[in-house]
Amino acid sequence: MADFSVVGGGVAGLVVARRLAASGAAVTVFEASDHLGGTVAGHEVGGLALDAGAESFAVRGGAVEALLAELGLDGDIVAPAPGPAWLQPVTGDAVPLPATALLGIPSDPLADDVVRVVGLAAAERAVALDARPVGEVPAMLGPLVRERLGADVLDRLVAPVVHGVHSQHPDQLPVARAHPGLADAVASAGSLSGAVARLRAAAPPGAAVAGIRGGIHRLVPALADDLARRGGDIRLGTRVDDLGALDGTVVVAAPGVAMPAAPGRRIDLVTLVVEQNELDAAPRGTGLLVAAGAPVGARALTHATAKWEWLRDAAAGRHVVRLSYDETPADPVAAARADAETLLGVRLPVVVDAAQVSWVRPAAASTVPSGLTVVGETVAGSGLAGIVAHAERTAAELLQR
Repeated sequence: MADFSVVGGGVAGLVVARRLAASGAAVTVFEASDHLGGTVAGHEVGGLALDAGAESFAVRGGAVEALLAELGLDGDIVAPAPGPAWLQPVTGDAVPLPATALLGIPSDPLADDVVRVVGLAAAERAVALDARPVGEVPAMLGPLVRERLGADVLDRLVAPVVHGVHSQHPDQLPVARAHPGLADAVASAGSLSGAVARLRAAAPPGAAVAGIRGGIHRLVPALADDLARRGGDIRLGTRVDDLGALDGTVVVAAPGVAMPAAPGRRIDLVTLVVEQNELDAAPRGTGLLVAAGAPVGARALTHATAKWEWLRDAAAGRHVVRLSYDETPADPVAAARADAETLLGVRLPVVVDAAQVSWVRPAAASTVPSGLTVVGETVAGSGLAGIVAHAERTAAELLQR
């Protein structure tokens, strides 16, 4: 008889199950598919072991780093190459993202790198709007930015960044998920730009994200092996339709189980392994975010071999480029190649190999039925940092009961 039954073998389910098992509890994990990890997955492209989903994690809060330390992977935590990401505006050439911004929200709307993206008129309007007294802070990020800085700053600068980070428009992103201290900072600073300046000043030095040498997908087998070592029972290919038939306390870690599921967001990721010496100079840094309406179908591009030193070494002169799409192109590889050439500003005559993966990111849960314990992206938001931290807190609360 299990003390706990965990439905779903993604990262959230594995984290909560491992923590419960570490306390001595009997834990069974039920996973409907034939593999663990959910969107944290790997694949081989051009002979390289690459991430097929998440390829970094936010360091804020330290939850992922602490977990990796417990799993013996802390020595493989790596920082990305320094330097800003770039933005492909609706018109014109790509430009570096403003250096003093938070999710694209500028701390100084009149800074040269902000004006270069939004234009002087929009920047001056943002200053005037943000000078007004602060009232009640909106619950969603889009209305907050639109109210304090104007629609141009939202559409041209903040929306592409938020979409690249959270895979959704700022209108669908709660302020608390964008940054847990943002609402209070706006109230105390008396402006949105002032709040961003304060939060950036208080942030620890160094990169905001990190990765794992060899890929984020290494986290999944490490979690599964440690859970099994602690006596956890993992059952693949086991779909659960009746939570009441499970033993012990039930934890739901799979979207759509025992809760109405709103339509999720489909994301297509196309990975190209190419030969092109002109990319050695990283002409667009570690990658670009794309404004809606730009002349490409991709919404973001990551120059992975420019971002991660370990991958550059493994690629031995080749380059890895990842492009994400909201809608699946008719010919994903051809579309990705053409979009990459446009965004990077170089021809890609030799594509060594390519792969396309489709994911569905679940919508946030509007309500959680009373008495039901839920972990994962539907309640914790996107991003490993939030998902891991929420799963750890949930396990601690369950053990206290």
